[in-house]
Amino acid sequence: MSTLNAAITGCGVIGRTHAVALREFPEVRIVALIDAIPAAAEALADFIEGQGGERPALYTTQAEAFAAEDIHLVALATPSGLHIQQSLEVLAAGKHVVIEKPLDVDLSRAQEIEAAAKEAAGKGIVASVISQHRFDQSSVAVSRAIAEGRFGRLTSAIASVAWWRSQGYYDSGDWRGTWAMDGGGALMNQGVHTVDLLLWFMGRPVEIFAHTGRLAHERIEVEDTAVATVTFENGGLAVLHATTAAYPGLTVRVQLMGSEGSAVVDNDRLQYFHSRDTGGASADMGLQGGGNQADEELAKYPEEDYKAADPTVYPAGHVRQYRDILAAIAGGTQAGVTVSDAVNALAAVRSVYVSATLGQPVLFEDVLAGKYNDLEVRTGSTPAESA
Repeated sequence: MSTLNAAITGCGVIGRTHAVALREFPEVRIVALIDAIPAAAEALADFIEGQGGERPALYTTQAEAFAAEDIHLVALATPSGLHIQQSLEVLAAGKHVVIEKPLDVDLSRAQEIEAAAKEAAGKGIVASVISQHRFDQSSVAVSRAIAEGRFGRLTSAIASVAWWRSQGYYDSGDWRGTWAMDGGGALMNQGVHTVDLLLWFMGRPVEIFAHTGRLAHERIEVEDTAVATVTFENGGLAVLHATTAAYPGLTVRVQLMGSEGSAVVDNDRLQYFHSRDTGGASADMGLQGGGNQADEELAKYPEEDYKAADPTVYPAGHVRQYRDILAAIAGGTQAGVTVSDAVNALAAVRSVYVSATLGQPVLFEDVLAGKYNDLEVRTGSTPAESA
């Protein structure tokens, strides 16, 4: 089709991010804004019009919009707890859907949309979940190097999200810091993208052993610090760390190590890269370091594709991911990030919470299969459970 008609459900801050990203593509026309709060839809419509775009029609429900407009694609930018029902409505209507992260706060509900997405794929309908950091050129460079075997056997990884959130942040909304509405703390909300990257690089987890704590905040149910060890199918080992108790806030860092190379991505930038196949004699002699090849790797990509951008001004990651999604729609292929990918990331987070609650290692496949669905997770574990 020459023009793809898009609707945005959820017109808050993230809805605006999707609007800015979609307007980067001439073939996309935003025809509808959907929000239960009319003022939110009005504000986003004003923004789009102020940026020189055509003012979309406004609706309070998806059903109203679907009945009135010819819509091909829906971007869901609503609270996480609404994602599943709204996604099912979109897919049932035969429309492509892009779901803002996280997929949901409940693993069993997430698996419901996974099944629906697989069925829809057979009809040529694309369903994807925002995981924009997979499309950062630093992440792409590392992923390609892994696929080409340039790091040899992947032996270990360290993934860390070391951020700070004030008590005022958690006190700003009754839903913040609750299991029911937030689904978790530092790992679920701040660390889910990093979990996704870790799984993308290292593969499928086998066993997770974790501890969580609430160490710098009050009046919240969830963790502000989580640490886990992860064993992967390829035999590799990883340390996963997420905290909102690292004053004044440090970086997000993924360090990947292998038998023939290593890489470090720090705050979305390729800080270090070295592979034996381009390392020369120093690497062959087993000397430490061997030279940082990060600049050489990044030189393979156009400057405008990997340069850092302020996501509050220009959501470069969302634009890159939409480029992939629109290509999938046009070509009748699968998007780079599937609903199943998002389910695996959510299951990994759930595994951390289950392990920390029980005080023992858990198998990823058991969590994915629903063995612990009835377990009420909590922050930390009791001494009896740890014994």
